[in-house]
Amino acid sequence: RRPYCAMSVTLHTNYGDIKIEVFCDRVPKTAENFLAHCAKGTYKNTLFHRNIKGFIVQGGDPTGTGKGGESIWGGKFDDELDDSLKHDQRGVVSMANSGPDTNGCQFFITYAKQPQLDNKYTIFGRVIHGWDTLDRIERVPVGDKYRPVNDIRLTSITMHANPIAELA
Repeated sequence: RRPYCAMSVTLHTNYGDIKIEVFCDRVPKTAENFLAHCAKGTYKNTLFHRNIKGFIVQGGDPTGTGKGGESIWGGKFDDELDDSLKHDQRGVVSMANSGPDTNGCQFFITYAKQPQLDNKYTIFGRVIHGWDTLDRIERVPVGDKYRPVNDIRLTSITMHANPIAELA
């Protein structure tokens, strides 16, 4: 079953653009949280603070430390786990957390299939364009705790509506 969605976003980074389809109907609360953070500028000029080649790139923390950020409702919110959504390919976009039901505003993008993450992290989207940018980001060298040596910066986000989805 192909996920339906009326929204996509383009993450503009200092390495290029990555366009993401957001699964609004499959994980509505998570999609609302992510899209609201996009709209209010939470992610503007934030860093991807963790970059693990072959695994994930993680960002979305307004503090840049990897320890900050909260949901649009304040604090954390519950997981929305869908058995049909899997970390089964490069470009899966999920909420980062520190255990069950601890979603805030951080997210990650997979660099490869990661089945061990299934049903532990809420998947809310997938990369649909910008694979060359994801390749460039994956190659950024890292130091201690997989922190990129050169900044990987999310400079801005463009939100796109899909008017055709409303007709489906």
